[in-house]
Amino acid sequence: MPPNVPDSSSAALRGILFMLAGTFFMSLNNAVLKWMSAGYPAGQILFMRGSFIFIPIAYFIWREGGFKSARVESFQGHVLRAAFTIASAFMFVTGVKYLPLADATAISFAGPLFITMLATPVLGEFVGWRRWSAVLVGFIGVLIITRPTGDVVRLAVLLPLGSAFAAAMRDLITRRIAPRETSNSILVTTTAAVALSGLMTLPLGWIVPTPKDFALIAMGGMVSGFGHYCMIETFRHAEAGLVAPFKYSSILYAVAMGYLFWGDLPDTWVIAGTVILVASGLYILRREMMRQRGGSN
Repeated sequence: MPPNVPDSSSAALRGILFMLAGTFFMSLNNAVLKWMSAGYPAGQILFMRGSFIFIPIAYFIWREGGFKSARVESFQGHVLRAAFTIASAFMFVTGVKYLPLADATAISFAGPLFITMLATPVLGEFVGWRRWSAVLVGFIGVLIITRPTGDVVRLAVLLPLGSAFAAAMRDLITRRIAPRETSNSILVTTTAAVALSGLMTLPLGWIVPTPKDFALIAMGGMVSGFGHYCMIETFRHAEAGLVAPFKYSSILYAVAMGYLFWGDLPDTWVIAGTVILVASGLYILRREMMRQRGGSN
């Protein structure tokens, strides 16, 4: 948990800045994924991106003292985490192909709702009625955003929602293995698993990338790696309760990039649902912090 440095206003500010930088890099990576998804198979995109993520990962390993910083202790835990990460990645890349970037990002905010729902069966944590109420309100926000219909394009909203569920399972598994595993070991095994799963789709037909697209996916992979690095550094400098709300800045980045690159702007329904979803997520965060300090659920 909290930082290995004294808690101070300057440390807190660094934590916030790392979070804002991390969400920017991850949003930029998502924009690259959407751009590439229009012309390339999801598996090819994930393999190419994963290959380039290893460039910043190599730097992290060197910075932390070499390969010993990436030693795996719980093989089974890594396999399970990788499996859910693969599922989340494929569903998100496929979904963002059909949906505006802001819509897909907003739907991904359902992740904390799934984490709260699954905390009892997966981690054995007690969840009180207040957090369950917040989960219910949050899913009302999801319904407002998705407005499920029989339309094939609208059915694509199920993909980022499924991605959010798989990501929630990944994060819960991370909670269980984190005390025994290093950040580098988790990054290495997960990145390798996603890249290899993408490589397995080669027989389905890949497309030779243009030099411009190759450079673009290379950039996407590297900014994704630095995004993960910033997220790790965020919690080294500041408490989770302080910086976690700033993670929602990703919706602002997504709106800006969606408008800049595709001319997309979220409609009233998406804005209203996002506000409800973010509010429920922040309330769940607040109750979680109170629980950790010995308060009620």
